Amino acid sequence: MSGKLIEADGIDRFLRDGMTIGIGGWGSRRKPMALVRGLVRSGVRDLTVVSFGGPDVGMLCATGQARHIVHGFVSLDSIALDPHFAAARQSGAVTQTELDENMLVAGLRAAARRLPFEATRSGLGSDALLRNPGIKTVRSPYDDSEELVAMPAIPLDLALVHLDRADPNGAAQCLGPDPYFDDLFARAATHTILSVDEVVATRALQDEHPSSFVLNRSEVTAVVEAPGGAHFTAALPHHPRDESLQRLYAQSASSPEDWTRFRESFVDVDEATYRRNVTTFAEKAT
Repeated sequence: MSGKLIEADGIDRFLRDGMTIGIGGWGSRRKPMALVRGLVRSGVRDLTVVSFGGPDVGMLCATGQARHIVHGFVSLDSIALDPHFAAARQSGAVTQTELDENMLVAGLRAAARRLPFEATRSGLGSDALLRNPGIKTVRSPYDDSEELVAMPAIPLDLALVHLDRADPNGAAQCLGPDPYFDDLFARAATHTILSVDEVVATRALQDEHPSSFVLNRSEVTAVVEAPGGAHFTAALPHHPRDESLQRLYAQSASSPEDWTRFRESFVDVDEATYRRNVTTFAEKAT
């Protein structure tokens, strides 16, 4: 069962300074946190990060690896704003392109289709255009002559996504209530690294409804088996968000010392150590 399977630390060969990396999931839901931790451990820097952001964006701001953020929002869901991102934004440590959510979808969809832009009404009359003067409008060539936003494509060097199950070659399923836009991230990227809670034989994928298929193997470069790989974010039906650990993560923005302690226990560690530390933290919290 080899196929495209690699270990979490094997993502290093796909990384380089200055990349544009798209990260799937939504807020603090089904983020590929095991892959994000691997990204942190790699030390790669000067990144442009494209995301419906959550702690993935916040961590890469806190480590100083992110240079520019392209986002529709950066939220921890139950905590309105990721404090690490807020601090980096306020200090000028990162620059940002803040978009209407559907503008971000349009940009990814254009890249996925290998088009230079997608026409959309989203963003018209909003600060998204005022703050991003590089985004142009176009007139419909038809009788309506409607003015539309020409949302430029957002091509990615690399996409990181987490789903529930995959076969060793990357055919992947989402068993939870929402696939978000992980398929667009994968299709907009030159390479896609997929982490999953479970790698199964191809025939076992047929146990679920065909609508659960999100990615086909041609869209996936490498597969990492990472049980609980979205933790501490929510990954239904496997586990809800770990609110206690998320609060600790948010509190770690209070001081450099707090961040260092959190990072040493829950970021700069391999997955086995991470799971042990999570178990120890949960036992102490109860």
